[in-house]
Amino acid sequence: MENYFNYFTEIEEHFQRRWGGILRLSTLDWVLIETWRDAGIPLEAVLRGIDVTFEHHERRPSKTRKINSLGRCSQEVLAAAEDMKEAAVGATAQPARKPAASQGFEPQTIAAFLRRNADLLQAAKLPNATGISILAVAGQSVDTLRRLAVEIESQRSPVKLEDLERHLTVLEEKLFGALLTAIPDEEIVAVRAQADRELVPYRSKMAAAQIAQLQKQYLQKRLLEKYGLPRLSLFYM
Repeated sequence: MENYFNYFTEIEEHFQRRWGGILRLSTLDWVLIETWRDAGIPLEAVLRGIDVTFEHHERRPSKTRKINSLGRCSQEVLAAAEDMKEAAVGATAQPARKPAASQGFEPQTIAAFLRRNADLLQAAKLPNATGISILAVAGQSVDTLRRLAVEIESQRSPVKLEDLERHLTVLEEKLFGALLTAIPDEEIVAVRAQADRELVPYRSKMAAAQIAQLQKQYLQKRLLEKYGLPRLSLFYM
């Protein structure tokens, strides 16, 4: 996807500009952005959807309720993505531009990021339980991150960011899966209940599949934060 590594920050900054100040996005907002990114919705469609939402709001005679969440923009974002898809029908496909390794993703910077995450994983206070050991999975992830850092520093060709990102995604998913097996069911239920409460205002504006994805990513984000586990994606550099 074009602008893959700037996807989050560009959406945040554009929303803040339209809002008219610095508005801290909520956990749910970040999860929603992840959902759009994973669904392959172009950055341009998200920005256009935000603009249309604010334009509609500004034309209303009464503006007592401000647009304080990206969830209010979700319908227009999906509509903009659909419009772009229809407009592209019959057009000659152009090769997608890949993010350049020179734009903040130099080998030394990436290697330092991987080693920092390895140190954080090694120092994390993790739960333990019978069956799959989160400690063992975390230890394997630490070894992998450090090995990747060495490989990136030693190779002469440009870093293949998309391949590396896929590798890091697999590591994070395995780590999260092991974490789920090690914590009590009651804790998971409590976080899901919190997600359900926060999703109430948006349920009528989102498809069931999008709601399910939001719940999954919200749970992951909250649990990783609670146990001090780092996000491994290159976005978090």
